[in-house]
Amino acid sequence: MQVTIEIPDAVVARLKLNGKSMSRELLESFALEGYRAEKLSRGQVGGLLGLNYWETEDFLRQHGAFLHYDLGDLEQDRNTLRVALLR
Repeated sequence: MQVTIEIPDAVVARLKLNGKSMSRELLESFALEGYRAEKLSRGQVGGLLGLNYWETEDFLRQHGAFLHYDLGDLEQDRNTLRVALLR
């Protein structure tokens, strides 16, 4: 899907793109927000941005978007490890 939006020149001028194109900046922002909202997986972020596994990990880390891992995940991992150690 291709999306076209209009952004006032005054807004564009205030954005510091650091050499990035506006479309790339918007795509990265979309991917980050989707990941943070748990609507996109790490793999989907990498696919959208054309990044390999490690580049995606670095991109997410640089933007403070860390792995979604909560207490429930920890408990599940602990139970899995406990079962594996009992075999």
